[in-house]
Parts: sequence; C-alpha cells; structure tokens
Amino acid sequence: MPEITLNAKKRTEFKRSISKELRKSGMIPGVLYGAGGENIPIVATELSLRPIIDTSESYVIILSVEGEKKAAECILKDVQFEPLNNQPIHFDLLALKKGEVIHLEVNVIIKGSAIGVKEGGILQHVLHKLDVQCLPKDIPSHIEVDVSELAIGDSIKVSSIKLENVTILNDENSSIASVVPPTVEVEPEVEEAELEEGEEEPEVIGKSKKDEGEEKTKEEKKEDTKEEKGKK
Repeated sequence: MPEITLNAKKRTEFKRSISKELRKSGMIPGVLYGAGGENIPIVATELSLRPIIDTSESYVIILSVEGEKKAAECILKDVQFEPLNNQPIHFDLLALKKGEVIHLEVNVIIKGSAIGVKEGGILQHVLHKLDVQCLPKDIPSHIEVDVSELAIGDSIKVSSIKLENVTILNDENSSIASVVPPTVEVEPEVEEAELEEGEEEPEVIGKSKKDEGEEKTKEEKKEDTKEEKGKK
C-alpha cells in the first residue's frame, strides 16, 4: 500500500467560530483516533489534504504533528464535506498499530469494457466501496474488478473477489457490478375505428344555434313581405 506524508498542528481551540475562521484561512480541523489510547485534535491545510481525499486510492498516511517527536502511521477514516460547494470541513484519521487487524472501506475500481454494453446493455456499478479487515501491511490501495466478460444479464458478486490476507465483510451474494438490458419505452396504442374497404368516413354537418336563429329570421321576413303585399 502506498504511503503519503501529511503535516499537521495540534488544536487547542474548539469553538465553532474558531473552526469557521480556520476553514476561511484554508485550514481544515480533524481528529487522530487511537494514537496511544487518546484522540488528538489536529488541523491541516486543505492543500495538503487534497491528494488524500481527491483519489480512489487508499494510503498509509505518515502523520507528522508539530511538537511530536515521532510520526504516526494512520489511514483516512472519514471526511465531511460542505454539501453546497463540496469543500472539506472535517476529517478523521485512524492510527495503525502493527499486528492489529483493522476494519476499513476500500474503493472499487471498474476495469474493462463489458461485452453486454457493446450489445446494447447498461453497466451498473452497484458497490463503490467494500468493507474489509486485515493487518495494516496488507491494506489494498484499491480493489480492481474486470467487467470485460459480462454479457447482458451477468453480474460480478462479492464472492468472486479473492484477496490475499484480506477478509471482505460484505454479503457474498451482493452484486458489485452487472449488465442489465436497455429500458424500452412502449408507446400506448391509439385505437381507431376500422372502416370497411371502400367505405368513406361520413361527414358530420351541424348547424349552430346562431345559424338556426338567422334562418328563422329570414323566414319571418319573407312572411312579413307577403302579408304587406296582400294588404296592398
């Protein structure tokens, strides 16, 4: 597993207003857990954290805290982000102890182009991380899954992943990736009355009330004209 160095300082102020000021100045508060039986509040620059949090790789972090003589080996346990701008606002590190089994999440990376996708299927990446436990020296940087041979309807399950000296804790029947058939939208059929061969569709002619009224007025005028002629 690759290593990366992180420099940090101890925190002595824990007010929310102080934390906000730290973030504005590019410093992110965090905590180192499990270091000699105590938790150490720390702060590090966002710039130094980015190579650790903006990656799919897992690293052993060599943490150097100002004022401490010995660097600590640890892993990134958790990062909290501001939902609106995706800026880190807090991070947790877990100290490693030689010979002690640890539990952590490791990223899953998909490799290859599935046969089923070329046939029109859709690749679904279901599990992006796997829960594993192992000794610090055996921590994988990531877990690679080759989907090249997946046809439509096929999947790769947790049970098919074998890692030396690493135990995967997820349900072995869970799918990591699968290829599903494309979704086809069926348009509703519009039923139309069928006409017999040679039969024409009848034309519907209707009179509006206005037209009927106008015709009645014309007839009345004709009658009035006849009456006037008869009187003369």
